[in-house]
Amino acid sequence: MPNNSAKADSYTLRTISPYKEKKGEEYMNPQQLEHFQSLLLAWRRELMEEVDRTMSHMKDEAANFPDPADRASQEEEFSLELRTRDRERKLIKKIDSTLELIESADYGFCDACGVEIGIRRLEARPTATLCVDCKTLDEIKEKQIGG
Repeated sequence: MPNNSAKADSYTLRTISPYKEKKGEEYMNPQQLEHFQSLLLAWRRELMEEVDRTMSHMKDEAANFPDPADRASQEEEFSLELRTRDRERKLIKKIDSTLELIESADYGFCDACGVEIGIRRLEARPTATLCVDCKTLDEIKEKQIGG
């Protein structure tokens, strides 16, 4: 698979159109893999830009307010931002592992049963590793165990 990072740098998530399958097209052909790689790279880049913006914002806005209520409001705001960034950090790791699946030609197939996950499901959730059926079973089991 060619390295398309320079090409992907020009894309944003809003400019990438959903992949339109052609009749008789082989599943996870080079065009599909390139599409999902571009999508994942753009998503990752946007998340990284958001991390940079948050760090700049927190540095610029950090102030030692004399009023305890103002200080508490700022700490709560920063806490929420940091929690959001932590979730995004985990998502970036998942995107990175998905990009590795693309490189190894294992992308698009269910980890549990090996069937095709499907283009539409991957468009909705590019980091999906389970087909709809296996994900549904997984969620049912989770509900049964969790109560």
